[in-house]
Amino acid sequence: MTENDRLAERFQAHRPQLRAVAYRMLGSLAEAEDAVQETWLRLSRTDVTEVANLAGWLTTVVGRICLDLLRSRTSRREDLLGVHVPDPILDRVDGPEHDALLADELGLALMVVLDSLSPAERLAFVLHDMFAVPFDEIAAVVDKSPAATRQLATRARRRVRSAAPPRPDLGRQRAAVDAFQTAAREGDFDALLAVLDPDVLLRADYGALALGTNRELRGAHAVASNALMFARFAAASRPVLVNGTLGIAAAPEGRLFSVLAFTVTGDRITQIDILADPARLARLDTAFLADRP
Repeated sequence: MTENDRLAERFQAHRPQLRAVAYRMLGSLAEAEDAVQETWLRLSRTDVTEVANLAGWLTTVVGRICLDLLRSRTSRREDLLGVHVPDPILDRVDGPEHDALLADELGLALMVVLDSLSPAERLAFVLHDMFAVPFDEIAAVVDKSPAATRQLATRARRRVRSAAPPRPDLGRQRAAVDAFQTAAREGDFDALLAVLDPDVLLRADYGALALGTNRELRGAHAVASNALMFARFAAASRPVLVNGTLGIAAAPEGRLFSVLAFTVTGDRITQIDILADPARLARLDTAFLADRP
């Protein structure tokens, strides 16, 4: 085995965590994979005998790459899309427990909250609070003092705590999502109102090619009226895990049309995030949808 082979083997051992860091930073599975690959390219050009802590070095490098990507795309995304739903990670409801990418704190609603942070705040929060990277190492990435970097993480933590949904109860989620799906299938407006929180938020992302379609709706009546549109897809829908919490995948005629992620507080749905961007849906790992529910 050559030195490069041994280095590649060591890198592969760290790849799952690097993907987890990049996904939390970027909210895009494709961009996360690109960031990990760029990290490998930088490692392959580095004299690793000078690297005392390879895991820490790789984590800060992938963080720096993600920070650059976030800074370059933020204003462009807001101008083009308006509403953006992060890439979901799908799995069967009764599937095995997965790696760090399916941790409880990674629910899609939390990913939406992370999207609201500035790039530097997101980096400080993700690296420190989720991966225990010391502030002095993060400071070198954001080009700030450790004290200023700590403040970035504190501001981010405050915003996350105030906006993030409570820890999900899968039993209550299942009951609420089942009630939503049944009401949508039957076109029962009153039943939809009963399962929706009065201040429910719906966020729909149809992609860059559907400008004007991406939108936010607030309030049970507005969302219930919109939800009736999904009645024609309900027969071809099935429950799935979306980032570890219960959701729905609509796949009429075997083609994935949309993914709905639900935030449930108590017994009512407080947020629905919809991804219906054909290009991004086509890149998701949906092989398990071919299995019988």
